Amino acid sequence: MKNFFSKITVFLIILLISSCNAVKRVEDGELLLTKNTIYINDEKIKNEELDGLISQKPNSPLRLAIYNLAKKNSDSIYLARLQKQLDSANFWKSVLSEKQLIRLAEYKIDFNNWLRNSGEAPVIINEEEAEKSSERLSKYAYNFGYFNNTTSFEIDTTKRKRKRAEISYKINTGEPYIIDSLTTEIVSDVLDSIYKAHQNLSIIKSGDQFNLNNFSAERERLNDLYLNSGIYRFQRTSITYDIQRDTIEANEDYQMPTTIIIDNAYERVGDSLREIPYKVHSINNVNIFTDTNIGAYTDTIQYDNYTIYYKDELRYKPKALTDAVAIIPGDIYKDQDRTLTYRQISNLKIFRYPTIEYTYTDSSDSKLNSNIYITSRPKFSLGLNTDISHSNIQDIGMSFGTSLLSRNVFRGAETLELALKGTIGSSRELRDEDDPFFNILEFGGDINLNFPRFLLPFNTDKYVPKYMNPNTRLSAGITTQKNIGLDKQSLNSLLRYTWDPSSYQKNIFELINIQFVKNLNPERYYLVYRNSYDRLNDLAAPYENQYPEFYKPDTESPQLVIPEGTNAFINAVDNGDIVLNNIEDQEEFSSIAEQEERLTTDNLIFASNFTYTKNNRKSYTDNNFYQFRTKIELAGNLLSGIASIFPFDEDENGNNLVFGVPYSQYVKSEFDFIKHWRVFKTNTLAFRAFTGIAIPYGNSNNIPFIRSYFAGGSNDNRAWQPYSLGPGRTDNLEDYNEANFKIAFNLEYRFNILGDLKGALFVDSGNIWNVLDEVESEERVFEGFKSLSELAIGSGFGVRYDFSFFVIRLDTGFKTYNPALEKDKRWFNEYNFRNAVLNIGINYPF
Repeated sequence: MKNFFSKITVFLIILLISSCNAVKRVEDGELLLTKNTIYINDEKIKNEELDGLISQKPNSPLRLAIYNLAKKNSDSIYLARLQKQLDSANFWKSVLSEKQLIRLAEYKIDFNNWLRNSGEAPVIINEEEAEKSSERLSKYAYNFGYFNNTTSFEIDTTKRKRKRAEISYKINTGEPYIIDSLTTEIVSDVLDSIYKAHQNLSIIKSGDQFNLNNFSAERERLNDLYLNSGIYRFQRTSITYDIQRDTIEANEDYQMPTTIIIDNAYERVGDSLREIPYKVHSINNVNIFTDTNIGAYTDTIQYDNYTIYYKDELRYKPKALTDAVAIIPGDIYKDQDRTLTYRQISNLKIFRYPTIEYTYTDSSDSKLNSNIYITSRPKFSLGLNTDISHSNIQDIGMSFGTSLLSRNVFRGAETLELALKGTIGSSRELRDEDDPFFNILEFGGDINLNFPRFLLPFNTDKYVPKYMNPNTRLSAGITTQKNIGLDKQSLNSLLRYTWDPSSYQKNIFELINIQFVKNLNPERYYLVYRNSYDRLNDLAAPYENQYPEFYKPDTESPQLVIPEGTNAFINAVDNGDIVLNNIEDQEEFSSIAEQEERLTTDNLIFASNFTYTKNNRKSYTDNNFYQFRTKIELAGNLLSGIASIFPFDEDENGNNLVFGVPYSQYVKSEFDFIKHWRVFKTNTLAFRAFTGIAIPYGNSNNIPFIRSYFAGGSNDNRAWQPYSLGPGRTDNLEDYNEANFKIAFNLEYRFNILGDLKGALFVDSGNIWNVLDEVESEERVFEGFKSLSELAIGSGFGVRYDFSFFVIRLDTGFKTYNPALEKDKRWFNEYNFRNAVLNIGINYPF
C-alpha cells in the first residue's frame, strides 16, 4: 500500500510539472485556446446550450497534461533505441535477454499510446472553426425571432502567456419578431374539426415572440393529436407553416403573420404523387395470436369481443390476455393504445416483447383489424447471484443466492419465485483459538407470488384502470443468523398492492406487513454490545471486593463475567442489594438496562403503510430531474382493536401479548426529496433532504430497533461511521446508536476526472433524536428549533468509477461540525485525516 501511494504521488508530481508546460506541443505561430466567452448585447452570458454550439473548446488541464507526458513519434524512437541495444553490448543487454528487451520496448510503446489516448491534444485556435461557431450562434439567435442579429468573434492574446489566447464571441440580437395574426389552412374538414376541438392547447399563440422550438413542439402536439384521434398513418410532414418571411424586412413594427397549414397525405405512384384524404379509422377486430413460435394455429376462442388464436390448448386464461390489451374493438384508432399494449404485455413478465400490426378489413378502408403476436418466455428460469460485503459486525462476508421463477402459475400470467440465500462471514471479535476462519452464518428463504391485477373482493377498474399496471404481491420469508448479534430469527409476510398512475408516479400500498423477530441468544448481549459492557463494568468496578463472584479471576482490572456476572450485578441493583453512589450513576445504569431490555426483547410488528413516489427523470442519462417520496406507516392498530374485543394476555408492564410477545404500536412518516441540476456538460449538482419520525403509543413505549433511524455511513453523513452519530449531542454512547426522529441534508457536486473516473465534493448534515418516547435525557431528546444546532456537518471528497451497469464509490468524510463536543470546539476540531472516515459504496448515495 505504501508503494502504491508513492507511485500515485510521483505520478501527480509529474502531472503538475507537465501542466506547467501546457504549450509543450504548441508550435510557433499557433495559439492554444484557453477560454471561450460569449457576449449577448455586450453582456457576458454563461449558457450550456450556447457553449455547445462552439466547435473548439479549451482543453481539460488534466487530460492535456497527460497527453503532454507522451513522447512524440514514440514508436520509431523506442524501436530505434531497441535496435541500438540489440546491436551493441551495453549495460541493458548484459542485464536483460533479447526477448526481455523487446518486451520492455513494447511496454513503453503501449504505455505511451495509453497516455496519448487517455489525454487530449492541445486545442489550437482555428479561425475557420471560430467563423463556423459564430454562424451557429447567429442561427441560434434567428431561431428565437432575432432575424436581424449580427455576430462576430475576437481572438485576445493580451490576457495570457505566450502561445495562449482566448476567443470572445459577440452577438447583437436586434429586436425580436412577434407572432401577429395566427390563421389556419386545413384542407380536410375532419382534421379541421379535430384541430378546433383542441385549439386551446396550442403552443403557438398570437403576441408571443417567435420561437422555432415552439413551432417544432406544436407540430409534435398536432401529430400526436391526430394519431390518437382516429387518423391512421398521419404524416408529420403534412404540417407546415407559412411565416411570410418576405414581409419581415419590410415590417418596421416587427409583427409577423403566421399560418398553420395541414394538408392531406401524398403517396408516390410512379413519377406522380397521389393525394390521399385523411379519415377517422375505427378498430374492427382485435386478434391475439398466442405462442407465435409453435407453428400453425388450430383453434380460436371468442372472449369479450377479442379473438384468441392458439394451438391444441390455450395455456392462459382469456381474461389475463385481454386485460393486457389496451386496443378495444369498436373504438377509434389511437396510437397510444398500441404503445400501452406493448408496455402492459411486457409488464406481465411472462411474454417477450410483442408484435402489433394493423390491416384494413376487406369491406372498408376506414376500419382496421389489429393483430397482436405474443411469444411466451420459458416456464421456468433459474437465477444465481453472489456478493461480497463488509460491515461493523463482520470483517468479510460472502453471499450466495439462487432463485427459481415459475411463470403463468395459475394460467393468469402469475409468477411464483422461490429464493434461497446464505452468507458466510468472518469476525475477529467472535473468534476463539479453535474456531474456523468463517465463524458467522446467515441463511434464509423467501417465496413470492405476483398477480398482474388487484386481488380484492370488489372491482377497482374504475379507480385503477389497467393502464396503471395494477399488481398484487404475496410473500413470506424466514432468516436465521448464527454468531451475528444476538442470533436473530426473523419471519415476515407481506400483502402489497402497486400501481403507476403515470410514467412518473408510483404508488405502493402494503395492506399487511408482518415481521416477527426473535433473539435466539440474548445472553450474548454484552459480548456483542461492547460499549454497553464497558459502561456497566465501570459502574460495577467499585463493588469487586463485595461481590467477587461477579468478576473474572486474575485480571488487572475488574471484569464482569458474561452473562453470569452482568446479570447478577443488574439484579443486585434492581433488588436494592447494591445502591449506586450518586444520581448520575443511577441514570447511567437505567440507560444501560433499558437499552439491553429493548434490544433483547422479541418484536412483533403488524403494520400497514402507503408510499407515494414521483420521479420526473426521463432516462438514465438525465441529470436534471427531481424525485419526491413520502411514506406513512401504522402498526399495531388492528391488534389493539381485536384486544378490545378479545382480551390478550399481558406482561408485567401491562402490554398486550401475542404469542407471548408484546406487539409494536406506532405511527411513522417519512419525506424524501432529491433534486439534480446539470451544471455544465456532464457535471451535476445533487441535493437531498430527508426527515422521518416514528411515534410510539398504545402498546409501545419505544420504536422497534429495525424500524428506528440511525445516522452516519456511506449513504448518509459520511464523516461518521454507521450508527456512530447521535442521538442529539451524545458522543457514540451505544454500539448502535438509534432514535425515532431524523433530519438529513446532503449536497454533492459530481464531475468528470478522466474517462469513466468521476470525482465528487460533498457536504452532509443531519442527526437523530428521541422524541415522544420513553427517553428523557436532554442530550438525546429533540427540544424544538434550538436542537437544530445539533445538526452534525461532514464534508469531504470522493472518487467513483462508472462500469455503466454499476458504480464503485470511495468517499472520504471529515467531521466539520461535531455537536458532541463542547460548543467552542465543535467547528473543524477533528478536521484531519486521522479522524477521517473512509466509505466504500456501490452506486451513488442519492
